[in-house]
Amino acid sequence: MKKKRSGSKKGFTLKELKWLVPKLVLSLFLLSVVWVLLYRWVAPPVTLHMVQRRAEAGAAAKENPQISYRFVSLEEMSPQLPLAVVASEDQRFLMHAGFDYEAIQAAFKRNQSGGNIRGGSTISQQVAKNVFLWHGRSYLRKGVEAYFTVLIEALWGKKRIMEVYLNIAEMGDGVFGVEAASQKYFKRPAKELTRQQAALLAAVLPNPIRYSAQRPSGFVLKRRSRIARAMGRLGGINYVKAILPDEEQK
Repeated sequence: MKKKRSGSKKGFTLKELKWLVPKLVLSLFLLSVVWVLLYRWVAPPVTLHMVQRRAEAGAAAKENPQISYRFVSLEEMSPQLPLAVVASEDQRFLMHAGFDYEAIQAAFKRNQSGGNIRGGSTISQQVAKNVFLWHGRSYLRKGVEAYFTVLIEALWGKKRIMEVYLNIAEMGDGVFGVEAASQKYFKRPAKELTRQQAALLAAVLPNPIRYSAQRPSGFVLKRRSRIARAMGRLGGINYVKAILPDEEQK
């Protein structure tokens, strides 16, 4: 009698893996490029960070766990806003290609000396993390973050990076972007914000859950003053023209 054939093979052979792995890597690469290119022209409907915050609010049984988010163009914002976040978060924004190695080195030395851990992430890196990735401190996530940072720098450019950042940055509990923050805290559109108001929003960015633009602490007010002075040192509105060309400033 003939022996019955055994069931289907489990797993892949080495030959099959040599064929499959490059195909998988290429597919993931093409998918990531298409994803980034799509967001060059289309506003992100939601980010993973927003989903995470919504889930955390639901788990904590908050009364209003909704996310407040409305995407507006850079032309629909006060020019004080990009100036404020550059002064606060990334003063070499126009000079680097996504990574500020001087800031990274300074952060590393500062963290080695103890105290609160601080990063050297640029605005570009923050956009890559908040739009495309989950939050965490693993080497894998940091590696993928670096990859998406390179992609958006190459495929978006500085103007789009700034536009997306100002729209998806968390500026309060469940409040994302300058338009939602402006309406909630100042009862006016982002287009009408003053220098001091823009600096106040930038002042809460390091920890928008702990710090409040609606009820600013003494620390936040001092930080706002430092940011406002830095905005002047950068050159004021003239600095913004390097991000938003003259013909687009209306």
